[in-house]
Amino acid sequence: MGMSVIIAAARPDEAEQILKLQYLAFQSEAELYSDWNLEPLTQSLESLQVELAEHRALVARLGDEVVGSVRGWVDEAGVGQIDRLVVHPRMQRHGLGRRLLTALEAQLTEDGAGAGFELFTGHRSGSLRLYQRLGYRETEVREVSRRLSIVTLAKPGETSLAA
Repeated sequence: MGMSVIIAAARPDEAEQILKLQYLAFQSEAELYSDWNLEPLTQSLESLQVELAEHRALVARLGDEVVGSVRGWVDEAGVGQIDRLVVHPRMQRHGLGRRLLTALEAQLTEDGAGAGFELFTGHRSGSLRLYQRLGYRETEVREVSRRLSIVTLAKPGETSLAA
């Protein structure tokens, strides 16, 4: 009998698992850009623990194993900022990224993200297709280096749709 994946709030004691998953998941991004100094690969455990304490953080659990995570918060303008959506490579392409992202959007909406959502990713990231399928649209592209451009994507929220 197979186990099902549960989406739930991250616990403080899961910080190390989340950091290891983040490191594993961002290896493919590092290869895409030939850059192993991407911030998700160099983040410290202490820095992640602070983020988990200050922001919303969700995990996808398969039994006791964290196989996905995402973080976010609502900024002063009422925009839900989405950060670090990661899914274990062996669990990708099974809808976990979509489940994590939509669950976080729901929580950030409860927190006041009426103006919509915003996130960013690299210009070659496979995640771009997921974000576009979920209603995110490109708002800005910023060149960081010859190999990497950061794409900002936004999705309108309840109050921006009513305006």
